[in-house]
Amino acid sequence: MQNLVSILIPAYNAEKWIRETIMSALSQTWPSCEIIVVDDGSSDSTFDVANRFQSKSLKVIRQDNMGASVARNKAFTFAQGDYIQWLDADDLIAPDKISQQLKNAEDGNKSLRLLSSAFGYFFYRIHKAKFLPTNLWQDLTPVEWLITRFADRVWIHPAAWLVSRRLTNQVGPWDERLSLNDDGEYFARVVAACEEVKFVSGAKCYYRQVNINSLSNTLTHNARESLFLSLELCYRSLLLLENSERTRNAVLKHLQNYIIYFYPEEHELLGKIEELSKELGGSLTQPKLKFKYNLVRMIFGWETAKNLVFTVPRFKKQIFGNYDRILNNICGV
Repeated sequence: MQNLVSILIPAYNAEKWIRETIMSALSQTWPSCEIIVVDDGSSDSTFDVANRFQSKSLKVIRQDNMGASVARNKAFTFAQGDYIQWLDADDLIAPDKISQQLKNAEDGNKSLRLLSSAFGYFFYRIHKAKFLPTNLWQDLTPVEWLITRFADRVWIHPAAWLVSRRLTNQVGPWDERLSLNDDGEYFARVVAACEEVKFVSGAKCYYRQVNINSLSNTLTHNARESLFLSLELCYRSLLLLENSERTRNAVLKHLQNYIIYFYPEEHELLGKIEELSKELGGSLTQPKLKFKYNLVRMIFGWETAKNLVFTVPRFKKQIFGNYDRILNNICGV
């Protein structure tokens, strides 16, 4: 019997992108798919745009604004699929993405194999997407995958995964306490629960980089608290699998890379981070800055230097995004 795939799309104020995202889901060559869109209380026309596609195989559900994790959990309650394809409302999946991943796949109600794929970064023109392979683009054991993720500070985009029903049921819901790095925490749990991570090189998805003001680009106190909690939970997923010198070193290296999100203003969280590093048998240093930012720090202080560390890449991304949008509007090439 053919595996049914549930494509689950949480959406919030995504009127610019939701049509294209839904079309990418409807264009799947895998013949057995259902699509569930949950509008998370959007204040724009996201619901109206999505609702035009409503059909026997595509449900559109509306809820009050409660956050992406709540919307994802809501979508899953309606899902009947043997496999789950998570898809954000501004991202895309290639037409044969699911078909490629399900070649010779097991029954999703029995399988503990986790399927991943390649993903490319783009702004508006999908044919200009850049695929940047990392050490995660290969078959790995759960422990090796998590070590690589933390030690190399690399990731796999959420849309790249295809998760069996058995795995999805086993790991439980998305953590609704988290507003930042909720996907990182969730998929750390999924990886830790699987038997192996199978990378399917022929499958592709596309990560749109236009939402530079998204929550993941903010540094409020609440966002930092969410980030710290998500990191703690991610590390726990690895250490429960293997608590060894190599896993602890990978966690320490990852934590050192992330300390700039908390330093120097989050004194309480920095205290917790220091406690965690001691439990892991190590210690952390203050963030290491590139020469130009370190020069700014010495003259103007940490606050100014840190603001530049985050705003300069965001500004560059905005310039490239606007350039790509103009070319897309003028000639579509």
